[in-house]
Amino acid sequence: MMNTSFTIRDLAQLTRIKPHTLRIWEQRYGLLKPQRTDTNIRLYTQEELKFLLNVAILYENGVKISRIASLPEEQLRDEVKKLTQGKIQYFSHIQGLVLAMLDLDEEGFNQQLTSNSMAFGMEETISKIIFPFLQHIGILWQTNTINPAQEHFITYLIRQKLIVAIDEITGERIRKDHRKIILFLPEGELHEISLLYTCYLLKKLGHKVIYLGQSLPLQDLEAVQQIHRADDLFCIITSTPCLEDVQPYLDKLSRIKGNARVVVTGYQVNSQELNVPAGMQILRHPEEIREHYA
Repeated sequence: MMNTSFTIRDLAQLTRIKPHTLRIWEQRYGLLKPQRTDTNIRLYTQEELKFLLNVAILYENGVKISRIASLPEEQLRDEVKKLTQGKIQYFSHIQGLVLAMLDLDEEGFNQQLTSNSMAFGMEETISKIIFPFLQHIGILWQTNTINPAQEHFITYLIRQKLIVAIDEITGERIRKDHRKIILFLPEGELHEISLLYTCYLLKKLGHKVIYLGQSLPLQDLEAVQQIHRADDLFCIITSTPCLEDVQPYLDKLSRIKGNARVVVTGYQVNSQELNVPAGMQILRHPEEIREHYA
């Protein structure tokens, strides 16, 4: 069952509006009307969270709170919709995507991603809006706000956008000093968005990519590498293998790589200290991918 109540700290984390400011807005403008526990802790509904996300988008983009408080709710949503289809602050776009996800609004989500890519370009949209948005989903999981259906709905839409973007650059000129790179996820790993983005970026940079996708057993990787003799094996470890199994996995990967360089990134790698085998490199941030292969 999804969470129907949020503390003021939850709202502050999701909207970047300080708890002190929220209390003032409640007292001065009656903006929110929280319930209170027996110990006087404020609790807010999911509808109030969505309302406050709209308020935060307007406020972060220069609309005075006194005017926001006077707007009918329908006009408030209309003004937010206009803003999120333009070139405004990245965080406001992220909040707009959160709203679309909570409402399962496919049309609104797609419209916003399309306008973002037109305003910023696909690479900047992915690195500055989509990736932070996916991190924001983690906060929503922690507060028990979203369910798997909402996450799957939104990652499917993002995946489709990335595949279209990759198709559009297929056939562009490969540079003379290109590297042949195999992209894959470990067996059991299904979080594919980051790998698709890496595919897009590497193709854009003029490299040759062999995309093997999700949940690839190491023996299959070894068989492909014997055929293609790739320069690099690029792997992203987000949730699988688990933390304690990452080091053994890297050691096995090192033994089958042949003469290839191995590049690894992802949450499970970056959240611990590892003994990095020879011929292997760890990237700590998605922006390092561009620097590494430029």
